[in-house]
Formats: sequence, C-alpha cells, structure tokens
Amino acid sequence: MPAPGSMMAAEIAEQPAVLARLLDDALASTRMVASAVARRSPRFVLLAARGTSDHAALFAKYLLEIRLGLPCGLMSPSTMTAYGARPRLADCLVVAVSQSGSSPDLVESVAVARACGATTLALTNAPASDLATAAELHLDVGAGPERAVAATKSYTAQCLALWLLVDALAGGDGSAARGVPDAAQAMVERRGEVADLAARYRFASRVVLTGRGYSYPTAREAAIKLMETSYLAAHAFSGADLMHGPMAMIDPQYPVVAVVPAGIGQRAMEPVLFRLQASGADVLLMGTEDAGTGCTYFRLPPGLDEQVHPPVDIIALQWLSLEIALARGLDPDAPRGLAKVTQTW
Repeated sequence: MPAPGSMMAAEIAEQPAVLARLLDDALASTRMVASAVARRSPRFVLLAARGTSDHAALFAKYLLEIRLGLPCGLMSPSTMTAYGARPRLADCLVVAVSQSGSSPDLVESVAVARACGATTLALTNAPASDLATAAELHLDVGAGPERAVAATKSYTAQCLALWLLVDALAGGDGSAARGVPDAAQAMVERRGEVADLAARYRFASRVVLTGRGYSYPTAREAAIKLMETSYLAAHAFSGADLMHGPMAMIDPQYPVVAVVPAGIGQRAMEPVLFRLQASGADVLLMGTEDAGTGCTYFRLPPGLDEQVHPPVDIIALQWLSLEIALARGLDPDAPRGLAKVTQTW
C-alpha cells in the first residue's frame, strides 16, 4: 500500500517540469488564441470556474485588470444553469477554467454564453473534454494526469497558462516567466524546511491566510488545500478585507500566514502586518524580504516579478498542507468525502 500522501507529494514534485514544458511548448498555441481574442476586441471579461480553478481564475482577473485594463468579473454559473438567465454578452470574453473540463454547469454556462454572443475560451487539462468542445477556443495546460484529490500541478499550470495568455495579449514574449521553473524546483526541494514549520500547526484548529494583489489568490488556494487535506478551518482574506471586521478575531491563539513577495502587493501589506503584530498574532511571513517584522519568516525565491510568483509560492503551501495532514495522522491522498471531479449543476 502506498505511503500516505505519496501521490500528492509526487505530483507536487512534478510541477517544475510541467511549468518548463508549458513555457517551451505552449507559446505558439497561446499566441494563436491571443490573436483570435484580440481580433474580437472584447470590452470586458467574465471568468467561470469552481474550487481550485476558481483561484486560478481570480489570479487571471488581477492580470487582466492590471495589465490590459479590462474590467473583469467572476461568473455565477447558476444564473444561467439554474435560473435560466440569458445575459447580453456581445463584446464579452468568457473564460472557463477547469482541470477536468467535465463540470456540467461550466459546460452549460459556456454553451449559453456562446449562444448569447460571447467569445468563449476554455482552459483545461483535458483537450477532449465537453468543456473544451463547448468553447470556441481552447488552451491545454498540459499538466498530465492528476490522480491526487488535492489539485497541485493542474493549478500551477493553470496559473502559468493564464499568465502566458495575458502576456501575449499585452504584446509580451513570455520572458518574465523564464525563471519560474527553476524557482519552482528550488521550492520543491524545501519540503523538509516546510515540514519543520508544519509542526507548529499540528494542533491548530483554525488559521487565517492573507495577501494582496497577485498573492491574494495564493492565500485562497492555500486555504482550500488546508481544509481538504488537514480538515483545518482555514479562512483567506485580502489584506484590505482583513483590516476590517475579521481583524477582531485575531489573537495569539489564531495563527496567520501572510504571503508577501516583493512588489506593490508587499507595500500594500505593510499596515496589515503592523496591525497583526500589534494584536500579538502568531504570524508566518512568506516573503522575499524579512523586513524586520519579528514574524516567523519563510523566504520565497527572489528575482521574480510579483505577477509570476503565484505558481511558485503556492508550492510551499502545498507542502505545508500535506505535512500538517501527515502530522495529524491523516492521508492527504484520501480526504474524507471528496472525489477528484465534483459534479455541479
């Protein structure tokens, strides 16, 4: 019988190769799709996804709004699938993100959006899936078969594929992401260091994760990984939202993980870190600079633009989720009540 967590660990370790392959093999197809989208000149974008893929879509929302100036929203598929809405979607790009491409509500939403005049693009790990067929355009993230229930390599591949798409639409050549596979490999090799950190959360019942800008989706994705593998009550907030009502629940017994790579998001997090320290919170700072905050510090790989940090930074948090589960005597490869593909309508 395989050791607990061995499947998830193997797929975490595959990520540098998956990311390198995307950079080598997907540039041409991504540029073709980007050219097709650019010819339609969409005025706004709607993103549709579920679960882990929803966090990749949120990352894309930041990219599209910041780099292209396109207003974006996260689609509510039930408005079309359950309530029968038929929105006016001319001049809209609808991007559906899914590992399996088999969720009925996403397939139906894309079909309806296409009938309502939208340009539709599916980004999946399954080019023969119903979702890929329903959309006018498709991008294959090429992560290979993913067997672990907790998505790892499909998520990082989605993030990089979406970055490549937006970079192509912005006229880039993909060069800003060239350091990502090596940085991902360095993170994969730090499992032992993360395991030492995991020991501090073995008996935690709840945790808050936070970040701003491009790092907020990382905090969201880390929260779902902790919930599904360790059964930990994990709550993710943007640093701005945390400063409002949720800050009242923070105390020395409530650990906080802050994802803060260098950049504009880091500067936006400075007052948040100050408030967290003033509250006496146990803070794990995952960043490229310690900044003398007095928090427990885990150094993220330096030298990357903050917009390409998410597929690297999440690897440390995937390890953290796995190691906390193992420390609790759980098997992250077999989380209770979960299946690899969730059918929603």
